[in-house]
Amino acid sequence: MSTQMNLLRIAAFADNNSGGNPAGVLISDALPEKADMQRIAAEVGYSETVFATPVGNDWRVRYFSPESEVPFCGHATIALGAALAQKQGDGVFSLSLINADITVEGKHVNGAVFATLQSPHTRSEPISDELLTEVLDLFGCIKNDLDVNLPPARAHGGADHIVIALNSREALASMQYDINTGRKLMNREGVVTILFAYAETPRLLHTRNPFASGGVYEDPATGAATAALAGYLRDINWPHGGSIEIIQGEDMGMRSRIFAAITEEPGSSIRVSGNTRIIQA
Repeated sequence: MSTQMNLLRIAAFADNNSGGNPAGVLISDALPEKADMQRIAAEVGYSETVFATPVGNDWRVRYFSPESEVPFCGHATIALGAALAQKQGDGVFSLSLINADITVEGKHVNGAVFATLQSPHTRSEPISDELLTEVLDLFGCIKNDLDVNLPPARAHGGADHIVIALNSREALASMQYDINTGRKLMNREGVVTILFAYAETPRLLHTRNPFASGGVYEDPATGAATAALAGYLRDINWPHGGSIEIIQGEDMGMRSRIFAAITEEPGSSIRVSGNTRIIQA
């Protein structure tokens, strides 16, 4: 298929020359039909494939997991920024999503492309005790595993995520669940992932992201969830100092690094950045 021949494979949020989250990137003169985009994403098999087409000076963008379309994907946006920088040179690119308009910047640094996305606006709210109990049961956690300084929440940064903070790295490493039960819960609640976090310091956090809603057991680097988490930290007056670093994917053997810059304005966009590496051109 001609569209497949033009597809790039780029790992976003790489840790130097390894790790990161692979995404498919297809830039074409016109977007394929929705059914074709869904089929291509399933054939590629990554957690997300991004499709982009030029519209004037902007880019129309859609994201697909192997099982469904999602409104926003951070790591695929970072991968797209790298692809556009390679195609058109370093710059800031305006993206029109289904529910938001954002930008992504790509620039060449030391032989690779460093990309930064400007997320949609953020918001967060507490989750119910009933939902918390259901999530803890699904993942084999207990309330004593929770970090009392980071209350469980629903956080949004382009898509909705449930945020659960744990009080030890060991508890984070032991995370496991049934993907079919997780898919039903996430689809029912309208969340893309459930983000588990451990704060090593206020500005260095380790995360894991089950992505059963998209048919993926776990995501090794999740930019959208990082944006949502950063907005949530701002909402609760967490001492983030204006930026945080996220280490994700370690327990999968795919160590990834994500950087998020946080302004003081409640609900404002989060700048999420990371290195990229080409898997296949």
